[in-house]
Amino acid sequence: MGNKAFDVTALGELLIDFTENGNSAQGNPMLEANPGGAPCNVLAMLEKLGKKTAFIGKVGNDMFGTQLKNAVEEVGIDTRNLVIDNEVHTTLAFVHTYPDGDRDFSFYRNPGADMMLTKDEIQEDLIRDSRIFHFGTLSSTHEGVREATRYAIDVAKEAGCIVSFDPNLRPPLWKSLDDAKAEIEYGLGKCDILKISDNEVEFLFGTTDYDKGAALLKEKYNIPLILITLGKDGSRAYYKDMKVEAAPFLQEKTIETTGAGDTFCASSLNYVLEHGLDNLTEENLKELLTFANAAASLITTRKGALRVMSTKEEVLDFMKSRGC
Repeated sequence: MGNKAFDVTALGELLIDFTENGNSAQGNPMLEANPGGAPCNVLAMLEKLGKKTAFIGKVGNDMFGTQLKNAVEEVGIDTRNLVIDNEVHTTLAFVHTYPDGDRDFSFYRNPGADMMLTKDEIQEDLIRDSRIFHFGTLSSTHEGVREATRYAIDVAKEAGCIVSFDPNLRPPLWKSLDDAKAEIEYGLGKCDILKISDNEVEFLFGTTDYDKGAALLKEKYNIPLILITLGKDGSRAYYKDMKVEAAPFLQEKTIETTGAGDTFCASSLNYVLEHGLDNLTEENLKELLTFANAAASLITTRKGALRVMSTKEEVLDFMKSRGC
């Protein structure tokens, strides 16, 4: 992968997550405007782990767009390819949190600035100068941004980047779930690292047998490293002929699960950056999963994600407190 200026460049959505934060004196729900969007959450954690990152995306020329640009720059992410749209407002998501920390999303995005990114706005050199290129499917829900995403993937493949993919399925954003499935399948055919959740495996293959799901993914797409997150059941890695599992770090202080998958993904990419993708052992995979599970657990005790990621030392201290 040579000497490249950036460890990871990610493309996708940057938006405001409005999360519940108590009630006003009148009894009205109060909402906190947290910077969000999976790709930048991933990059924010990588920055905390000492890596150099850049983001490709679009926000509106409005108060929320300004807030997002400032927040992303504040955590160290390069924003030279963050485009400002003068016509379309920044995308908003309203997050309802259930007592167990799980969430429901409502989106204000018809249109939203993130889906207005076009192919000619992508700075190819930024991708070429990155070791890993990371993307999801929210940048493939609509035609223009889908073209931009596919173009960026092609540039990354041609430049020899490791390509990382997290489907991050959000059903309300798709015209049909058939469209969602088609775009996920496209991403599966392009990636070297796949981070996928248990419910996304169920969506694709109609099974809760995740070993079977992983076998189908390997057989059809030949993905070198498959990481399946299983929520309260931990996570699994599938690599060559190996399957490795790691237990979760459950805790009572969980507030919400926003950013947990992104934190897990970032921690995994960080491990690959430090150890490569070619000669991982079972011990490597166990180490990767254990750290990623611990980091994901920590973020569930904090409101929001992008601004409150843990440092490596915090994660290691937490692991030590749990006997790891």
